[in-house]
Amino acid sequence: MELRIPIGFEPPLQKSELSSLVIKDKIILPIVQGGMGVGVSAHKLAGAVAACGGMGTISSIDLRRLHPDLMERTKSLLPSPESKALINEVNLEALAREIQLSKKIAMGRGMLAVNIMRAVNEYAPYVRCSLENGIDALVVGAGLPLDLPDLTADFPNVAIIPILSESRGIHLLLRKWEKKGRLPDAIIIEHPRLAGGHVGAASIEDVQNPKFNFENVIPETLAIFRAMGIEGKIPLIAAGGISSHEDIKRLQSLGASGVQLGTAFAVTTEGDASDSFKKVLADAGPEDMVDFLSVAGLPARAVKTPWLKKYIEVLPKLQEVARKKPRCTMIFDCLHDCGLRDGNAQWGQFCIDKVLGSALVGNVQKGLFFRGAGTLPFGNQIKSVSELIHKLLEQSLEPVAYVNSTH
Repeated sequence: MELRIPIGFEPPLQKSELSSLVIKDKIILPIVQGGMGVGVSAHKLAGAVAACGGMGTISSIDLRRLHPDLMERTKSLLPSPESKALINEVNLEALAREIQLSKKIAMGRGMLAVNIMRAVNEYAPYVRCSLENGIDALVVGAGLPLDLPDLTADFPNVAIIPILSESRGIHLLLRKWEKKGRLPDAIIIEHPRLAGGHVGAASIEDVQNPKFNFENVIPETLAIFRAMGIEGKIPLIAAGGISSHEDIKRLQSLGASGVQLGTAFAVTTEGDASDSFKKVLADAGPEDMVDFLSVAGLPARAVKTPWLKKYIEVLPKLQEVARKKPRCTMIFDCLHDCGLRDGNAQWGQFCIDKVLGSALVGNVQKGLFFRGAGTLPFGNQIKSVSELIHKLLEQSLEPVAYVNSTH
């Protein structure tokens, strides 16, 4: 198979001492941009990453927020089944738009993925919409997507990529999928101590468990592949705490084929969130981040903004009065399981969609800003996607305007 290097990254990738990433027989750079909602990674960011030869990822959740006409259609709604249905309808329309717009930017380069949380109510419709709009890959986390091979059966050329955090879960998923006659086209291994957002640990204390360390999970997973007779068939993509060329080299030496970065891409000029959102993430140091209990009972990591500090302070009182509600009081009933709606006092007591929507526009008084634990490649500077990828590859070329390239 001939190695096709994206324009602007000659001389060959081998000069960077990194190996390419091959998914569904397509050769791309070993760099994946993580999906970040609400609205943080949409068509501008995903398209730019793909145009550079990597994998760009659209987060599927509540994309109407990036489309004023769709927000207008869902303005001033009251809680009701009809309101929920309308919001779901326009969000599917927004997802379709974002996929098509990202394709125009990518111009056939790299790969484009949609990230869908297994924990959301509209998981299956998001999968169908993505498939029908010609996406290259589906990335699914926040729960075991055991039914993903069934949902994608009519689209065998679309790569299906689960996100998991430890080898036991990987083994379980492989056995279940193998019975369905399908294996993952790649697996993203997300480190709970290093990644941002909702992380794949059972509790805040479990985040520190060494079983999640890449030095353990990657060799254990490769051993599972050997035992199952599928060695060399499924690339592993390490996610969390990656910020340099040396990080990628180290992870590839352990057996990973590629890496996924989230926050570093969120703060690029092409990131779909507001400039004030990017500044909050870029300026945050280790002392500004905190682990806390998310609305769905999962550990989460975010910037300690005024909203989050106040929330953590009042959480015990909120848990005392937690009660099950007949329906979501925030209109967009997004999650299968929600501490606020379901009255589960052991889970978070806030509306995840509302606070992430506030973060999208940079509102630190009302917003939740997820962030990975690692340092950023350019510190607190905002750079372009091409500059970031050049730095990660340690290529000495000048950045290329990929979107406008005629090659």
